[in-house]
Amino acid sequence: MNASRTGTAGTGIRLYAPAPGWVLTSDVVVVGSGVAGLTVALRCAASGAKVTVVTKAHLDDGSTRWAQGGVAAALGEGDTPEQHLADTLVAGVGICDESAVRALVTDGPDAVRRLIATGARFDTDAESGRVLLTREGGHHRSRIAHAGGDATGAEISRALIEAVREAGIEFVENALALDLLTDTEGRAAGVTLHVMGAGQRDGVGAVRARAVVLATGGMGQVFSSTTNPAVSTGDGVALALRAGAEVSDLEFVQFHPTVLWTGPEAEGQQPLVSEAVRGEGAHLVDADGTRFMVGQHELAELAPRDIVAKGIMRRMEETGAPHMYLDARHFGAQMWAERFPTILAACRAHGIDPVTEPIPVAPAAHYASGGVRTDLRGRTTVPGLYACGEVACTGVHGANRLASNSLLEGLVFAERIAADIVADPAEPGEPVIPEPAHTPLLAPEARYEVQRIMSAGAGVLRSAESLATAAGALERLHTSAVEEYDRDGKTAEPCVETWESTNLSLVARVLVAAARRREETRGSHWRLDRPDRDDQQWRRHLVVRLTPHRTLAVRTTQTADFPPTRGAAAIGDDGAAPRSAPASKEIS
Repeated sequence: MNASRTGTAGTGIRLYAPAPGWVLTSDVVVVGSGVAGLTVALRCAASGAKVTVVTKAHLDDGSTRWAQGGVAAALGEGDTPEQHLADTLVAGVGICDESAVRALVTDGPDAVRRLIATGARFDTDAESGRVLLTREGGHHRSRIAHAGGDATGAEISRALIEAVREAGIEFVENALALDLLTDTEGRAAGVTLHVMGAGQRDGVGAVRARAVVLATGGMGQVFSSTTNPAVSTGDGVALALRAGAEVSDLEFVQFHPTVLWTGPEAEGQQPLVSEAVRGEGAHLVDADGTRFMVGQHELAELAPRDIVAKGIMRRMEETGAPHMYLDARHFGAQMWAERFPTILAACRAHGIDPVTEPIPVAPAAHYASGGVRTDLRGRTTVPGLYACGEVACTGVHGANRLASNSLLEGLVFAERIAADIVADPAEPGEPVIPEPAHTPLLAPEARYEVQRIMSAGAGVLRSAESLATAAGALERLHTSAVEEYDRDGKTAEPCVETWESTNLSLVARVLVAAARRREETRGSHWRLDRPDRDDQQWRRHLVVRLTPHRTLAVRTTQTADFPPTRGAAAIGDDGAAPRSAPASKEIS
């Protein structure tokens, strides 16, 4: 793969930013501090590698600490990886990569045990000491390990951060990763980043490393209402696209069915009401108290998330109501306080007491099942660049993530990445520090315009018409910035807000392009104009890359299995699709 003059693999496109004013050197740079990123860092450091963790806010401000439900793994008596695999494949609606799922469920139990050995304290039975397990949607077995009742993510984050500090791993907080550094052959050689601090590491700098691991989390902020924290602006996917990497399945955005409804104008991060509440016996009801999920699926309220979200949306349309209700009054005050203290506090903070009244809920953007395409070792299509966690698309989730598989995926594939990095001591050449890019930035307020466009046109319900409208509006935002720069040399001032707006615009364009291309309903992709699933045409993946002309090249895979990220079957050295794949279609 040839590098451009600025050292970018594949596209030559970078965020408009000053040249790096300071440089750190490491063996491995991990971008992100959730369960995936910190697990990679710990495993690499344990093998003697020098690791630097770069995180956008503080170490504990990512998505992991917001995870309520738990970690899914075949830990219980009578449960097996094969049963976990079967549930995952069903939830993924026919397009999971089975080899990736098998790796997940086979490696999963031991990965959880290693997490416990690292210091994570899961809820256990007082008498036997065994880890307590519960059920969530799509699972036929109780296999969800949880901590602090409904504070699993916070406990995992605490344990991993403590271990990282004890290991002496270097970390840089309040740092937004901008773009990939590459050598003259196009191999990853580090990242540029902007530190929002003071002193030696203030402003734009660089971390040079022989391996770069993206663990930046999700992109929920592309929608107006989401469970994701404010930092989840798709930075990792956007960085990877500019670096020439492929992304896949971005059309499959999971809308969590039970998010606390706080009003018709609610925007930003919304309180999640964990699937575990339904796992413990809560019922979904309408304003009349009717359990509308009964008869729609054999598991009723515990059906896979896409089915429950669609059931709620249908009932809302039928009744004209802005939300449905989750009724768990029968839990009683003690169970609420002990099992779901976080959710109880969030509800009461918004004037709802779930002990005495049903909780108003509605779907909101929650999890990106797609992301940067990887193989079973977390390798992307750019040499030396890895991805894991929500930013990655391993093929595990297919069209709809099975509940509580996300933390497990972060653990399992982080360990696989660390093993690959340790086993491959290849050193990149000297990184080419880029000159300031000539790519215009979108103004900070464009973020809210992107969110409105996406919520209106590419939310839970989509159609050819709504997606075409969204695509047109996004393209106008993009082209107006380019035309103004070409005409007058003007662009928005480089800063965190403009970089985030520009990243959100790019990932939104990719999501809409893929959603327009997939002319069927499957999993969390619901096309009103194409209500049926079409296995003959669409039991396969969509793969998107950014061209040097800033257009999007979209192609389909031959089967539901991912093609390799390396070798003849992967994307060619010239950036073209392999001969065995259908031709790419470019979308401006």
